[in-house]
Amino acid sequence: MSAAIQMDADALNAFLRRAFPEGDPAQMPEIIAVEEGRALLKLPYASRQLRPGGVISGPTLMSLADTAAYAVILAHIGEVAMAVTTSLTIHFLRGCKPGDLYAEATLLKLGRRIATADILMWTESRERAAAKATVAYAIP
Repeated sequence: MSAAIQMDADALNAFLRRAFPEGDPAQMPEIIAVEEGRALLKLPYASRQLRPGGVISGPTLMSLADTAAYAVILAHIGEVAMAVTTSLTIHFLRGCKPGDLYAEATLLKLGRRIATADILMWTESRERAAAKATVAYAIP
């Protein structure tokens, strides 16, 4: 996919802090890296992310998948606050062990009105992914 980067990791992190000022900065996902067609995020571990059974909860994974898609899309279209999720499909591959949660977002399609990204998430290692999501965003 050939799309020029409009926002780097620092710009995206600053935007997320402005867009969600009520969030605890220590518990917000951090965009670690942005490159053409990709973004890497890290969500710091917190015990409140766990579900009974001691694994990271589905809602935590879904929230990070949505944020990762938002980040990779904004990285390529610029600061468009009103881009909104139109669909999120997730496959839970294995229990997600406690730890910092990583998400790698890959931009699949960047259209004029809809953008779609694949998100791979893990705590142990990328090779032991805990979940994979496909997220679509409407671009105003």
